Amino acid sequence: MSNTTHFGYQTVAEEDKVKKVAEVFHSVAAKYDVMNDLMSAGLHRLWKAFTIAQAGVRPGFKVLDIAGGTGDLAKVFAKEAGSTGEVWLTDINESMLRVGRDRLLDQGLVTPVSLCDAEKLPFPSNYFDRVTVAFGLRNMTHKDAALAEMRRVLKPGGKLLVLEFSKVWTPLQKPYDLYSFSVLPRLGQMIAQDADSYRYLAESIRMHPDQETLKTMMQDAGLDNVAYFNLTAGVAALHTGVKL
Repeated sequence: MSNTTHFGYQTVAEEDKVKKVAEVFHSVAAKYDVMNDLMSAGLHRLWKAFTIAQAGVRPGFKVLDIAGGTGDLAKVFAKEAGSTGEVWLTDINESMLRVGRDRLLDQGLVTPVSLCDAEKLPFPSNYFDRVTVAFGLRNMTHKDAALAEMRRVLKPGGKLLVLEFSKVWTPLQKPYDLYSFSVLPRLGQMIAQDADSYRYLAESIRMHPDQETLKTMMQDAGLDNVAYFNLTAGVAALHTGVKL
């Protein structure tokens, strides 16, 4: 009998979730950045800039950007790590990865890309100085396995940074829900001709672990000095942890 998991508010077989998430991101890849700007009123750019600053990538660093999509983080990391560094852009979705790869090439950045599953990373242990995942963890079926893999590939002293939508400040919950479930699907239909995918994205945020739960999951995965920063009243949160 198949194990089940959630796909937004639906309960589905685990193997079906992988396919359904893939369909969502194949559908939205071409308009992903436009929709991110509309969804967050441009705030996702500030959240990513904060993440980049917290990462503190220096020349020569090895960096793994998981579920890197359109390459926003990898683009900056590649410049910061320089010619002596190594920055990998990875994603499980081919459409998203293709967009990210092309964006990097358009910037004159030739950096390795890999189509891979975060739960089974094809990299050696103790290899990377930094591992990042921005708005990708909530789509993973076995988050605990993915976090354990992220820790495995970090060098001792390396840092994991997880940027994700999180639990918003309680007084803002009602207007946030109204926006997420009424406005967002309409925007998705207008811009990407796909309301259902954006309805799933809103639901997936609600099903994602809150700040304290994710902190505990990272600690359970073996990370130390785990902390989080609430961004824009908890609409998003950046979690960090170190492999000692």
